[in-house]
Amino acid sequence: MKFNVQSKLLLTRLNAVSKAVNSSKNAYAILDNFLFELQSDRLVVTGSDMETRLTTNIEVQNVEGAGKFALDVKRTINSLKELPDTALSFEINDETLAVKVTYLNGYYDAVALSGDEYPEKAVNMGDVKQFELPAKSIASGIGHTLFAVGNDPLHPQFMGIYWDIMPDMIVYVASDSHKLVRYRQTNVRPDFTRSFILPAKPAAILASIIDRNSDDLVKITIDESSATFENADYQLSCRFINGRYPNYNSVIPEDNPYTMAVDRQTLLNAVRRVAVFANVGGLVRLDLSPDHVVLTSQDVDHSTSAEETIACEYNGEPMNIGFKSADVIDVVNNIDCDGVFLKLLDPARAGVFSPSEQKAGEDLIVLQMPMMI
Repeated sequence: MKFNVQSKLLLTRLNAVSKAVNSSKNAYAILDNFLFELQSDRLVVTGSDMETRLTTNIEVQNVEGAGKFALDVKRTINSLKELPDTALSFEINDETLAVKVTYLNGYYDAVALSGDEYPEKAVNMGDVKQFELPAKSIASGIGHTLFAVGNDPLHPQFMGIYWDIMPDMIVYVASDSHKLVRYRQTNVRPDFTRSFILPAKPAAILASIIDRNSDDLVKITIDESSATFENADYQLSCRFINGRYPNYNSVIPEDNPYTMAVDRQTLLNAVRRVAVFANVGGLVRLDLSPDHVVLTSQDVDHSTSAEETIACEYNGEPMNIGFKSADVIDVVNNIDCDGVFLKLLDPARAGVFSPSEQKAGEDLIVLQMPMMI
């Protein structure tokens, strides 16, 4: 087998595909490798951890022969990082799998593994549905929810993004049991009903391989246990998280009567400054008044404290409520709007954050549990 390819293009695609490979020890040694498949004028490269599989297609030149082989992920990427953007010539011995990579001023040799050892892609099972979504819609759904995904193996259903697909909208939900984000897209029409939990790892990979500002369509195929996402350059397949997602609508308060309206960046900066002096739990206290909110924190063990006052509009009785500073920073940082609303009932009940203006076809709210003051 022979083919030529540009080093920068190959490195860019391999960096993307490597995200599907476990950085720690894999259950199967072959999964420490990229699978290369030479097909006519295309080089198909795959990385996998058995649960997630990412494939990319690269156009190559001067092709001779066809076949597949596997090369170590780390060694291949590290060798390409040290090269300038130059033409590479690959020559693979079909019998011994000796690989020679030649570039302008030199070459290097390696021995590949047989591509036949690499696991095959799982076959779709059960009721299969196919639909298409704009890349920016998917990126927005993941971007608004991924930060809230939990990391507790005892509650695996919270370790991914819940896709609640309805005929006239898609709802993306994520929770770590302390906060919950619900993001509705009403400007898409899947025209069927289905739901699944997309694990955090493939969700992050998917967000990294699509253009968040593009209207290009991504083809989505889902069956009973897995999904495949395809665009012009990549194909991502992954298994769903097993388990039943809780009824997210039932935990979102609908009658929080008191609303604080505040400038998003002002609140974000103030919480970041005050949080420096908070205790290990990161408690920041908000003392709400009609025209301002006082943010305070303290660390008794280190004799530090901080206080800052910012302007706001608040329509309720004076209230003192505490939140974990890191949670507030995450929530506010993921609201794409100049202003933020915080709706409250009392200091012991969850507060509901939302943008002061929802974008057309979108509805975003974040429920955040308070801390005891």
